[in-house]
Amino acid sequence: MTGLPGPAAVRRAHFPDVMDFYAPGLKRWRTSEWAPVAPRRFLPVSVTGSACALSCDHCRGKVLGGMVSVRAGQDLFALAARLREQGTEGLLVSGGSTPGGGVPLLAHLRHIPRIRQELGMRVIVHSGLVSPELAAGLSASGADGVMLDVIGADETLRDVYHLDLTVADVDRSLRLLSEHGLRTIPHIVLGLHYGRFVGEHRALEMAIGYNVAALVLVVLVPLAGTPMADLPPPPADQVTDFFAAARLAAPATPVNLGCARPMGALKGELDRAAIDLGLNGIAYPADGVIEYARSRGLTPRLFEFCCSLTWGGSLTWGGPLTESRPLAGSGRQAGDGPQAGDGPQERDWARVQVTG
Repeated sequence: MTGLPGPAAVRRAHFPDVMDFYAPGLKRWRTSEWAPVAPRRFLPVSVTGSACALSCDHCRGKVLGGMVSVRAGQDLFALAARLREQGTEGLLVSGGSTPGGGVPLLAHLRHIPRIRQELGMRVIVHSGLVSPELAAGLSASGADGVMLDVIGADETLRDVYHLDLTVADVDRSLRLLSEHGLRTIPHIVLGLHYGRFVGEHRALEMAIGYNVAALVLVVLVPLAGTPMADLPPPPADQVTDFFAAARLAAPATPVNLGCARPMGALKGELDRAAIDLGLNGIAYPADGVIEYARSRGLTPRLFEFCCSLTWGGSLTWGGPLTESRPLAGSGRQAGDGPQAGDGPQERDWARVQVTG
């Protein structure tokens, strides 16, 4: 069918001509265009340490290793207060899963109101699958948002997550969060089923069936030490086709490209496609992508926090870093773009180490 607006036109019809870029403190990162000045501004916290009952095939708990842990005998508020003294302004509260697919958050939710009110911090939560009790607790806690991975295929739940559940259980979690009025930020992992697209389009249908605050797309990164370590990444054309499908399916919802995606040339290709296909934001952009957004008529805005905090119109908390900042030792300004002699296109360093 001809005459229908494309993804970029749909974006322009619903959003201003800006492109948001994010660099939370999930890892130490910089490019020739942008060197974050406060890498501890937004940090991930695990309420289970490195433990996860599911040991999913795409992760095996390795993501938890880069998080700050709530130690035995320490409560979440005490940890948040210590991190606040170190300059942290926001937290992602997450953790490993229980055998039922949820994160054991209930015992920690009572601390969130104090963290927000007494410390002035933002708190978003990665919930896993949601029970009625957890949904009610999250609502009472005043959490700023809830992130939930949306899986759209029963076989992915079974083979990748090792869960004896169905897509209906995922949809139920979305419904519970919606019924409690929570700001929900669904995440869809593209290529999650061993690098193949299986349930992603069903996941998209489920996510946009509710009044979500934003939609975040991430791309499978085969991690060393997991059963997926030797897999190729998902095909780029399938990933970019999904970018377009998401933009068209959710024309007025912010759609961001999140933290996880393959490195190297493929990352730059996907990031430029995200701009061309009308997405609203990119976490940890590849080198040259900020200037690329500018060349496409979009004004870059830089934020040192999670791309899940995009709701609410004015993004004033934690940024944007609208003024140019010189990159250490370069004599240039952020946004100048790569130059000869820059070295590697992107430096993706070890995860930040924080003493809790």
